[in-house]
Amino acid sequence: MAKYLLLKHYRGAPAPVNNVPMEKWTPEEISAHVQYMRDFATRLEGTGEFVDGQALAPGGTFVRYDGEGRPPVTDGPFAETKDLIAGWMVIDVDSYERAVELAGELSAAPGAGGEPIHEWLELRPFLTEPPTVTE
Repeated sequence: MAKYLLLKHYRGAPAPVNNVPMEKWTPEEISAHVQYMRDFATRLEGTGEFVDGQALAPGGTFVRYDGEGRPPVTDGPFAETKDLIAGWMVIDVDSYERAVELAGELSAAPGAGGEPIHEWLELRPFLTEPPTVTE
């Protein structure tokens, strides 16, 4: 089994086919989208392929270490940045091909007008071992 992260970009990915921003959706369209995501996760729980998933709030803050005895440095929030991750899901599947299949299915979540979004999802494998450094 291999774990993959599915990232749902609200901004920063190529434009989806149904490219109506979520803030222009009706409450019913938003509910249908969220229900699709829940149903998808529930089905994957049944097959043992779902690990976790969450929607994310638009605001965020960058934080970094600033030295011994000093408070962390923060910068943000940056809700207006080019890239905005709307949410994520972690799956644990038998193959890369299965991960691609599931990402494609998740990309069909309904959007405006109840039509599939056909959004681009970023599929990232978990690092299973430290990278090898060669000189």
